[in-house]
Amino acid sequence: MAVTFEDLKFNRQILNAIADAGYTEPTPVQQKTIPPIMNGQDVMGIAQTGTGKTAAYVLPIVMRLKYAQGDHARALIVAPTRELAMQIEENVKIYSKYTDLRIVSVYGGLGPKTQIEIINKGVDIIVATPGRFMDIYLAGHIVTKTIQVLVLDEADKMMDMGFMPQINRILEIVPVKRQNLLFSATMSDKVHELSGNFLEFPTVIEVTPQATPAQTVEQKLYHVPNMKTKINLLRELLKDESDITKLMIFCKTRIVAEDVYKFLLRKYGEGHVKVLHANKGQNTRINSMNAFKNDEVKILVATDVASRGIDVSDVSHVINFDVPVVTEDYVHRIGRTGRALQSGVAITFCNPTEEYYINKIQKLIKQTIPLLDMPVDVFVEETPYEERQDQNREIDLQKRKEDPDFKGAFHEKKTMNQRKKFDAVKAKRTGAGGPPKKGKPKSFKKKH
Repeated sequence: MAVTFEDLKFNRQILNAIADAGYTEPTPVQQKTIPPIMNGQDVMGIAQTGTGKTAAYVLPIVMRLKYAQGDHARALIVAPTRELAMQIEENVKIYSKYTDLRIVSVYGGLGPKTQIEIINKGVDIIVATPGRFMDIYLAGHIVTKTIQVLVLDEADKMMDMGFMPQINRILEIVPVKRQNLLFSATMSDKVHELSGNFLEFPTVIEVTPQATPAQTVEQKLYHVPNMKTKINLLRELLKDESDITKLMIFCKTRIVAEDVYKFLLRKYGEGHVKVLHANKGQNTRINSMNAFKNDEVKILVATDVASRGIDVSDVSHVINFDVPVVTEDYVHRIGRTGRALQSGVAITFCNPTEEYYINKIQKLIKQTIPLLDMPVDVFVEETPYEERQDQNREIDLQKRKEDPDFKGAFHEKKTMNQRKKFDAVKAKRTGAGGPPKKGKPKSFKKKH
């Protein structure tokens, strides 16, 4: 028999808020994690993004706190990025709709003044990025002795971003007696170490095998030789848009994201596409995200800064314009589609230097991504000289990473040229076997 939210023993206020949000039955991660959290146990959840894990810990917290009380926070939720912090805050507000609980999210990118003012008025739940939380705490505006529940969300991302020192500081300043919840998409060594310091006899819940994409996502791969051909392929895939209701395009750098955005802008105009990357101001990023979530625009071009923390339920397609260098990010990117039991399509463009990362991704997800032939209408451009040189250099670096003794095609060519130069200079200096000439040869003169 299917488990319902009523079976999970939530009160009427929460059940009404869940119904208003349009959810009818709990996802597997919610079914498994909510009972032990409600029992007050420490929980470690290995769950990829898009499985409903935010609600899995937010609902029990709202149930536990019930109503506004005192001036100081009783629950602290720590997240790696401001996008995710904003997303969690929104979730808390949705589920606490019929309560008077006070929520504040604190994150960098804008001044702390407003955030401090909200905290000083009284707060029950703080959602925070580690750095900004510590800044406001050290300035004397956050009291931690009342905290009963501490959540670390996307713990693997926090470790990757180097937040371990701040996390350790937070653990030092919160009460020893508290409930701890840790969520991570992958179980890396660093996360394992963190869980040992942080959790007391936790209930470990693994909803899907580690780092596997949602079963509802159809994955596709194209081998594409260069940047221009990637644009041509993108143009071709967007020709028949009938099945694309909402599309996220992920790029490795903000420069590529801007180029792709400009191309789409010429094709569709401002009303259909937005771009999201670290160089954009905070307000622009929030507006772009909201426009995409509220169906005002159909396409969002983003760097990995946005691949976590955007909870949009009906993304039909994800295109990896570039293959991510951090292999786990592939799972997070394609996890933006196929969410909450809906189906989705994830398409990846892979140039010769990116095959190295595709192999690593396939090992991680224990799947072979189906490789498709280039559509016949796509014009395959000649790779420009500079781009080809960059690709060769990158491939050399990859081979050297795998085999430290590998000297590389570039290295060998360079050595051979140096040898020739050296022999020519030597021949000149010795004057065909005679005594060396005085003075430095021309080729050894210092260049300014």
